[in-house]
Amino acid sequence: MGFFKKLNKGLKKTRDNMSGAINAALYGKNEIDDEFYDELEEILVMADVGVNTSAEIVEKLRDAVFKKNLRRAKDVKEEIKNIVADMLSGGETIDMVTIPSVILVIGVNGVGKTTSIGKMAAMFKEEGKKVILGAADTFRAAAIDQLEIWADRAGVDIVKHKEGADPAAVVFDSIQAAKARGVDVVIIDTAGRLHNKANLMNELNKITRVIRRELPEADIETLMVLDATTGQNGLIQAKQFLDTADLTGIVLTKLDGTAKGGIVFAIANDLQLPVKYVGVGEQIDDLLEFKPAEFVEALLS
Repeated sequence: MGFFKKLNKGLKKTRDNMSGAINAALYGKNEIDDEFYDELEEILVMADVGVNTSAEIVEKLRDAVFKKNLRRAKDVKEEIKNIVADMLSGGETIDMVTIPSVILVIGVNGVGKTTSIGKMAAMFKEEGKKVILGAADTFRAAAIDQLEIWADRAGVDIVKHKEGADPAAVVFDSIQAAKARGVDVVIIDTAGRLHNKANLMNELNKITRVIRRELPEADIETLMVLDATTGQNGLIQAKQFLDTADLTGIVLTKLDGTAKGGIVFAIANDLQLPVKYVGVGEQIDDLLEFKPAEFVEALLS
């Protein structure tokens, strides 16, 4: 299945909910009035776009309708697409020029972090890159085993220690292995939760220091995995992690399982973080690079 077909299929629940409601609100309108704007804002909020972001989209649409003298429903819908695509654009490209490059993956337990790492590894391998996984989530029972299963599925190497080992030591060994084996991409799994926020922050800082010391010139992406089905709760999680980690982007999983995929707009606008990948299914090739224009077309077509 091609990229757009996968995206189209994965966004069906949100598209039926969001695009269908916008079409219904526009249907039979001879002019774009306050009633429509109020209805649009409500539709966006209900799709988890968020109150502030929804208000901003509506305000930009008001301005565009007035300045461009838009009358037809089709033109108004296209303008909505333009506004939200622009909101999502910028920073979505993964920056991995150096060999090796490092992707540090964080996120609370249960969001699909390990699964996303496995799918990412498979994607890079498909592109001809050599990948190694670092099992630095040593605190959660079975986390290492789960990552090993995904390493096998993706056909990539894994560096692991025993449960309870020092995560920074795992990262150190992963980097040494990457250097020795000529690896292109090192993907590091990290703890999603420790005893308290300070412990988590210290652990992430320690890991980052090891990477910077051993690979001072390397491109590093710090990606947070969010479960789209958790909606605004996911946004709260991301805000908490923003305080503890230098995030460069978001991996949004389980978009196929929610009718409220509008959370992507709240992430981009409220957090000022780019979405790098989206998960739209259970298969190993169902993690897709985020492309704003294609995403919006699949969501609002």
